[in-house]
Amino acid sequence: MPPRVTLALSGDQHEHLRTFLFPGDGKEAVAILLCGRRDGERRHRLVVREIHDIPYDQCTKRTTALVTWSPDYIVDILDRATAEELTVVKIHSHPNGFAKFSQTDDDGDARLLPMIRGWVEADLLHGSVVMLPDGAMFGRVWRDGGFESIECISVVGDDLHFWYASEDNSELPSFVAAHAQAFDDGTIERLRRLSIAVIGASGTGSPVIEQLVRLGVGEIVVVDDDAVEERNVNRILNSTMADAANERPKVDVLAEAMRRIGLGTNIIPLNKNLWDQQVVRAVSQCDVVFGCMDTVDGRYLLNTLATYYILPYFDIGIRLDAVRDGAEKGRIREVCGTVNYIRPGRSSLMSRGLFTMQQVAAEGLRRNDPDAHARQMKDGYIAGVQGHRPAVISVNMFGAALAVDEFLARLHPFREESNNNYASVTFSLASMELLFDPEERICAILGGRVGVGDTQPLLGLLELAERRLV
Repeated sequence: MPPRVTLALSGDQHEHLRTFLFPGDGKEAVAILLCGRRDGERRHRLVVREIHDIPYDQCTKRTTALVTWSPDYIVDILDRATAEELTVVKIHSHPNGFAKFSQTDDDGDARLLPMIRGWVEADLLHGSVVMLPDGAMFGRVWRDGGFESIECISVVGDDLHFWYASEDNSELPSFVAAHAQAFDDGTIERLRRLSIAVIGASGTGSPVIEQLVRLGVGEIVVVDDDAVEERNVNRILNSTMADAANERPKVDVLAEAMRRIGLGTNIIPLNKNLWDQQVVRAVSQCDVVFGCMDTVDGRYLLNTLATYYILPYFDIGIRLDAVRDGAEKGRIREVCGTVNYIRPGRSSLMSRGLFTMQQVAAEGLRRNDPDAHARQMKDGYIAGVQGHRPAVISVNMFGAALAVDEFLARLHPFREESNNNYASVTFSLASMELLFDPEERICAILGGRVGVGDTQPLLGLLELAERRLV
């Protein structure tokens, strides 16, 4: 059975389309999307790279139930799709709110999509999408001579939207009853259908996973290449000293515990480094990403991956700062943490000043050539890095809970103000404050990489290039 097809857009792309497709005259309008993709074994994920509006005056007919245009207008667009092997998706509006494809749509798509398939030549899926006045969307692709529904269309903006081709008519399990009192059945259903990646299975990762499972999330991909050690049993939920003695992989310990809970979440443990090609391919098929690690290069990689594949990225950072020596040794100066929500096409961890590309390069050197890294540190080319950082389970769990609540606030908006005001949320237990900052600038490094999808090398990074024997 072929993998299910999904389509993802950034919040800015969705807002542009909604404005263009509904100009206020009550007539249909149309645009062409050029999409990258993640051609995976679990999902075939289409990601919007470019939007090409077909001007209203270039349409041969626009009515409340019909829009037509000359195929000549999209010749250059199809040539681009051919040259770069991009998927082509037609999107048009139904200003009357008709929530399915019309017979006119069926007839037009049956002619258009095979024509596009023949023009572009590469073995790609092409499709058609409809947007309704409230911004909701549904769609289909042309595969094996017929139409196949796009299983899910997602929008990653200040809020998170997921529209599914069919309803889940199965009865809600009893354990979600209390959740349903706070969130509607639609939100519970979306949680049950989501695939979420959690990168890092230690101090913040393990409580994030615990919460997601008990919220009823459908699938969790857990990534960590480390084994349990005695020094981190103090903060990894469900770990034991026996696990440390047996050097069990963290992901296996957590996967076993989550399956034992028995709430139906599918757990996919990956005992690999984030910089492994298999991990990048697995994570890029998910719907949401939580980053629960403190390495600079890993966070940069996740930020890049989320941009290329249009994924919402929740980054968790915890800091405990104590006096290390002198008369006040051990005095706590700060206990704090920050949850950064990264939406593709806007600011990044780099543009927010969390780290620089020089630090990313230094971390990469340390990972790939420790000796060279040590020499450069000795020679003063690289600033010193902190060793094992202090960790307290209660602080980690505070940060993990804040991150999951941030996710829920965007899946089911409940704040008094727009989520745009909460691009980052910081807590300080030293001053007992909760601070937040709004979304501001566009990242100069990643701003133009939204929806690029699969590349060679992956994410445009030489370290993720295919290695061939010569």
